Amino acid sequence: MIESTLFSGVLPPVLTPFDADLAPDAARFVGHCRWLLEQGATGLAPFGTTGEGNSLSVDERLRLLEAAVSGGIDAALMIPGTGCTALSDSVRLTRGAVETGCGGVLMLPPFYYKGVSDDALFRSFAEVIEQIGDARLKIYLYHIPPQAQIGFSLALIERLLKAYPDTVVGLKDSSGDWSNTKAIIDAFPGFATFSGSEIFLLDNLRSGGVGCITASGNVNVAAIRALCEHWQDDSADERQASITKTREAIQAYPMIPALKTIISKHREDAAWTRTRPPLLDLPEETAQALLADLRSQNFAIAG
Repeated sequence: MIESTLFSGVLPPVLTPFDADLAPDAARFVGHCRWLLEQGATGLAPFGTTGEGNSLSVDERLRLLEAAVSGGIDAALMIPGTGCTALSDSVRLTRGAVETGCGGVLMLPPFYYKGVSDDALFRSFAEVIEQIGDARLKIYLYHIPPQAQIGFSLALIERLLKAYPDTVVGLKDSSGDWSNTKAIIDAFPGFATFSGSEIFLLDNLRSGGVGCITASGNVNVAAIRALCEHWQDDSADERQASITKTREAIQAYPMIPALKTIISKHREDAAWTRTRPPLLDLPEETAQALLADLRSQNFAIAG
């Protein structure tokens, strides 16, 4: 039997702000975490794709975790991204998250070497789990083949669940393929399966999934949370159509700089537009087009 998990609903993969020297801006990061929780986030997933996690060092991520906790963010509400290409980095970062009190971690597979087998991926996760050796560790697998190009087959998920039923507790499916998400939900009842986009949220919840970990939760978390709470109501399809429309408007642009542009406009804070190379900030003309598209559908960030 798979244990129930704390996390469900909408967990934004928290954007990482940078200062003028392109160092992580801890004060803005903590402020954004606090605002997301106030707006209805049921948890936080820092250092994922949207948070430019793979552009951050292990030390930078650990310092931001410490800053969040020192700034009053409950560590139990966080599932930071800790999957790295180097085993030692994954172990150190995951151990740090556990010792900080995080409710779980969101783990990419080691993604540099392509074409690796399920046996190889199982070994990688087994090493992390065994080296940490802490019953508090809860792993949410991060399946994102469009970026990583390797991921989690049903057979691999089943093997990990049999070997570590109290540790491997959920998965974020960012494949963009609803049929894959549905197959995971159907194959593993009780396994906490999140969609990687709110476009699939209502289908996810109706099929037995637990919610979404979605980039646009950084700017539209209140509306997404409302669907999580009212997915069995008559209003559910209308709510889904509305959040899908907003998501599609944003993802028509480079997602991470687009989200930072929206936050920058909302807070009247130009520093929020900064991305870390190799990403580029949105050109002003593109930024204005994005904002015009959102105004045309009467979208405005709550709060």
